[in-house]
Amino acid sequence: MARFTLPRDLYHGPHALEALKTLPGKRAMICVGGGSMKRFGFLDRAEAYLKEAGMEVELFEGIEPDPSVETVMKGAAAMEKFQPDWIVAIGGGSPIDAAKAMWIKYEYPDITFEDMCKVFGIPPLRRKAHFCAISSTSGTATEVTAFSIITDYQKGIKYPIADFEITPDVAIVDPELAHTMPKKLVAHTGMDAMTHAIEAYVSTANCDFTDPLALHAIEMIQADLVGSYNGDMDKRDAMHNAQCLAGMAFSNALLGIVHSMAHKTGAAFADYGAHIIHGAANAMYLPKVIAYNAKDPTAKARYGVIADKMHLGGGNDDEKVALLIQYLRGMNDDLNIPHCIGHYGPDSYPAEQGFVPENVFLERLPEIAKNAIADACTGSNPRQPTQEEMEKLLKCCYYDTEVDF
Repeated sequence: MARFTLPRDLYHGPHALEALKTLPGKRAMICVGGGSMKRFGFLDRAEAYLKEAGMEVELFEGIEPDPSVETVMKGAAAMEKFQPDWIVAIGGGSPIDAAKAMWIKYEYPDITFEDMCKVFGIPPLRRKAHFCAISSTSGTATEVTAFSIITDYQKGIKYPIADFEITPDVAIVDPELAHTMPKKLVAHTGMDAMTHAIEAYVSTANCDFTDPLALHAIEMIQADLVGSYNGDMDKRDAMHNAQCLAGMAFSNALLGIVHSMAHKTGAAFADYGAHIIHGAANAMYLPKVIAYNAKDPTAKARYGVIADKMHLGGGNDDEKVALLIQYLRGMNDDLNIPHCIGHYGPDSYPAEQGFVPENVFLERLPEIAKNAIADACTGSNPRQPTQEEMEKLLKCCYYDTEVDF
């Protein structure tokens, strides 16, 4: 038996934010990140709509990008004090992910972060509060998913929390919020969405309910991402929907080792000023993982279906896989995303000298590979890598060399 879970209600299209007026409750805590939601007026509007619904409202502000365990604990403590019956998270993936983890701790004050990270091991929620997620970026789709990513900076590791219990009750997908994204964020979140859709389609947990969502998301991202990056706001609106469809797919079909590797490299070099942004990591690693996974016949055939949907040509699945890899690398070029960690630098594309020194990468490689294999996303990948294979694959992602194993 399998399960397919989405938010009960998804409000989308222009003025969808006004759905906050309809939420029934007494107290709402709004969780938000940096200043963009306040600067563009969305935070004030959200607060006003909730008050119009008859609620007392309190803010928990300043959730950082790639939120930390410490932030989660602070937010949960604020919730314990305020006792909200609605948690409303607005912004990019970071405040929504953080608020999901806070929600768990609020409902179960004695739970540890380690317990939260047990895959599909969260006890029933909604004893104290319901959850509404409002996304301002077009990539993570955390407004519709059963996932949250929290960073333990002491260990330099991102941990995925995975459980259908943290699927939001209400998702609001209002395209106006996505208009505020800076250009680089459009690129990174867009390739995150493409990775979600492709990994969901080839995941070992794919099914008849997730496949159409994944394939349509891929078609939309192919049609709209580069244009959105170049300032076409109609395509920006379409991308906000496409990333949400990809999220619906992967929340139920799960992901693969592109995400495992991105989770475990994201903060691994933070002491060198190299925080590898999640979407950029996915973009760099996806072509390499496709080449690796395509050694599995079932995965190869599924990549062939993706290539056909994208009208890439090719007379057989080997040719289709090669054309898919070539196309995705071309998208990275169009979006000014480098092809490998070695060229991942602060400003220029590609950087002559990336953030991560080669000797540091090689020194930390065994531990990163071990952690990536243990990541929650690895289990649904078409091929299960050994320690040696994962190290070789990560080297290909550092040097931009061919995957031939």
